[in-house]
Amino acid sequence: MEADFVIIGSGSAGSAMAHRLSEDGRHSVLVVEYGGTDAGPFIQMPAALSYPMNMRRYDWGFRTEPEPHLGGRRLACPRGKVIGGSSSINGMVYVRGHAHDFDHWAAEGAEGWAYADVLPYFQRMESWHSGGHGGDPVWRGRDGPLHVTRGPRANPLFQAFVDAGAQAGFERTDDYNGEKQEGFGPMEQTVWNGRRWSAANAYLRPALKRSNLRLVRRRARRVIVEEGRATGVEVERGGTLEVIHARREVILAASSINSPHLLLLSGIGPADELARHGIDVIADRPGIGRNLQDHLELYIQQACTQPITLFKHWNLWSKGLIGAQWLLTKTGLGASNQFESAAFLRSGPGVEYPDIQYHFLPMAVRYDGQAAAEGHGFQAHVGPMRSPSRGQVTLRSADPGEPPRIQFNYMSHERDWVDFRHCIRLTREILAQAAFDPYRGAEIQPGAEARTDDELDGFIRQHAESAYHPCGTCRMGRTDDRDAVVDPLCRVIGVDRLRVADSSIFPRITNGNLNAPSIMVGEKASDHILGRDLLPRSNLQPWINPRWRECDR
Repeated sequence: MEADFVIIGSGSAGSAMAHRLSEDGRHSVLVVEYGGTDAGPFIQMPAALSYPMNMRRYDWGFRTEPEPHLGGRRLACPRGKVIGGSSSINGMVYVRGHAHDFDHWAAEGAEGWAYADVLPYFQRMESWHSGGHGGDPVWRGRDGPLHVTRGPRANPLFQAFVDAGAQAGFERTDDYNGEKQEGFGPMEQTVWNGRRWSAANAYLRPALKRSNLRLVRRRARRVIVEEGRATGVEVERGGTLEVIHARREVILAASSINSPHLLLLSGIGPADELARHGIDVIADRPGIGRNLQDHLELYIQQACTQPITLFKHWNLWSKGLIGAQWLLTKTGLGASNQFESAAFLRSGPGVEYPDIQYHFLPMAVRYDGQAAAEGHGFQAHVGPMRSPSRGQVTLRSADPGEPPRIQFNYMSHERDWVDFRHCIRLTREILAQAAFDPYRGAEIQPGAEARTDDELDGFIRQHAESAYHPCGTCRMGRTDDRDAVVDPLCRVIGVDRLRVADSSIFPRITNGNLNAPSIMVGEKASDHILGRDLLPRSNLQPWINPRWRECDR
């Protein structure tokens, strides 16, 4: 098997590149994906989002090493092992990130990736539907492959959350993906006609109708490098090894966990680590696997005094009815991820743009669906967006069948603890506003008795959970930066004809969920790979709170 371009991974960026690289019919493209089909209600029904991330059929099943600052807990690190990758098992929340996130990328050496450069690619990829609820049409895309919608917000708790934020003195925003991220407003989702609109549905499935694109199910083991050039990929299926040859380039889009792991297995990475595992060093790149980042979050849960939450559907009978309605009509509660209100706030005076994110959910339950509170409740998922903590992905052994070691080093800076304590107290302030008076019962967690710093720290240590936003392990930067892995054209520094394009190239984690910026990377990387003229830079300027130096709202 051979093709002009061989892409490893069919996830957010991989599917976008498969679509764009095969678009004009001039190049043959082959996508290597280990996972199987994304058909079926567990993936395609938005409200079933907690199921696929807990199914080994769809998830790689990665877990962290014991996290020393979280009491030695090993946290789940779900990554999609299925057509569509993690876009087929994620929460379907759509957040571009703040404009200044990308300006920071450029300042760190990712030249050409400032917000003015990337906004046109966000617009190219979107088909945005406001549902008649305001928004910024000038800032949004209208005819891209990726449909972006808003939930109906029929439950009164969604509006109560937004009103409470305004009562606490914070901004409102009609469109956090437009000019103004800061504030409370509707949350956006990659759902279309009642179905999960994954990268597979948006990009890969339509592109597979072309004769020059092929998808093969294999497990990638390593990149083949000859005389300093990537020439193919060694893959395995059913115990048989074979090589897929790339006439032009090999492109890794295998996630921020698997992309660095494949580079290390291929002899590209820190020389000392490779030597310890008996792997010949092809390129000594000390940054590979380093700079691992994520978002942690807490679920602040409140009892609800009215029986209006999703808890009334937390039984087999209701779940069956919701599933049947969805199967027959693609409507009803099954057609939304239930994350329909959001907020992006600043943690204090002197913080120029938001560094706290909220997801609001009209039920008290873990994100993975594993533990629901007994009775009616609601919750705010809250966490800081720019933790200074950094981790790493390293080899467990030279055997490609062995998963890598994943150590996020969560909460390793005092700043993390300060920020999370603030998040808890801020959430309590918001939920105490008059908008929640008709609904507010007792605080479920942390519980009203947890007040001191030490008590809050104990809750954080025991209950902080990953938001499943790993990134940064193949950082983009200048070619003379020893810790950079890829240059601003996504080319692996030190190896020709090899690129990485997925969330692993983020220099720093973006403000919000990572699906949207990951797809954007695939879109923009495609133009670099094909040598096309880049889209013209945007002149739009983001809103920055004029009071940012003086206060947090």
